[in-house]
Amino acid sequence: MKFFIDTADVDAIRELHDLGMVDGVTTNPSLILKSGRDILEVTKEICSFVSGPVSAEVVATKAEEMIAEGRKLAAIAPNIAVKVPLTWDGLKTCKVLSGEGFMVNVTLCFSANQALLAAKAGATFISPFIGRLDDINLDGLDLIGDIRTIYDNYDFQTQILAASIRSANHVKDCAMIGADVVTAPPAVIKALASHVLTDKGLDQFLKDWAKTGQKIL
Repeated sequence: MKFFIDTADVDAIRELHDLGMVDGVTTNPSLILKSGRDILEVTKEICSFVSGPVSAEVVATKAEEMIAEGRKLAAIAPNIAVKVPLTWDGLKTCKVLSGEGFMVNVTLCFSANQALLAAKAGATFISPFIGRLDDINLDGLDLIGDIRTIYDNYDFQTQILAASIRSANHVKDCAMIGADVVTAPPAVIKALASHVLTDKGLDQFLKDWAKTGQKIL
């Protein structure tokens, strides 16, 4: 499974990139706001060292304007994935931009039917939001499973990009279900390495080592 980092914080992306943990990046208007930077500037910087897909989102709501914004974002770098919402205008935009050879990430997906439409429109990625479904007492992981079944049934090439990831367990469960990609904040990716028994074991090893009175260096 590929790891995309859900942030516009360049330093956080670089840290994980240096460890080989970054297969791509996703951003959205909220993350751009949090970064405090210009969308074109920060996206260009991210693309300068991340070779995988970097999602940059349009903000228009009508297809004609969305297409124009998408073309401008796609011009930043060859690895831009234009991010569009799962609305009828977003699907129209997806069809046009994907037809022009651009990667398109269709976001804000909350149902299998929406995911089916996105695949038919030529989406490169579909972004189902797990955490937001959990917030309203629906199982977001069920949606990942439903999409996986539908896409496999008909050999759709659209990749399932599990989004709104809130925990390490979300990542594990998505991997088990068969999501192609998970996009998560840096803190969640780092949390994958944490386990109380690892900490406990290391603590005991260090105490025992201190008793030997030895040094390696």
